Amino acid sequence: ADRIVAHDGALEAALAAKAAGKVRFIGFTGHKHPAIHLHMLEVARKHDFVFDTIQMPLNVMDAHFRSFERLVLPVARNLDLGITGLLEPIAMLHYGLNLGTSVVITGIDSRPVLEQAFRAVETFVPLEPDVVAAMLAKTAPLACDGATELYKTSHFFDSTVQNPAWLG
Repeated sequence: ADRIVAHDGALEAALAAKAAGKVRFIGFTGHKHPAIHLHMLEVARKHDFVFDTIQMPLNVMDAHFRSFERLVLPVARNLDLGITGLLEPIAMLHYGLNLGTSVVITGIDSRPVLEQAFRAVETFVPLEPDVVAAMLAKTAPLACDGATELYKTSHFFDSTVQNPAWLG
């Protein structure tokens, strides 16, 4: 985060692109640990900058282990950020929509998945608390140790571990 806000860092480049009309919004994403998101928001705040958007994995598994929903989502809402969540099948899409995200990213890779996303939006109604509780109760045994979210618990999806020079 400190390198991003440093002189000649990525934030300066993003702000220049915004001033030039090349981008409208500046945001960031990550999947490793909610503390990294919180640190990024804090470093930005110390530099008098507020991101426009934030993307994080929001799903019924996340709710149980190193939860972005519980730790980052309230902070993002307080900052009035556009919130983008990464999710899967219809019930999970409904769960994500129920969190008040600005956008839910479904990872559309085929026409049936696109049609599923349309069905999810067309059929969405706010979930009753008991429905959310049932979804979380069902997923808790599988998700409580992070084993279903390897991006949080391993280096498998972390390209910077395999390419440390990217960090400078």
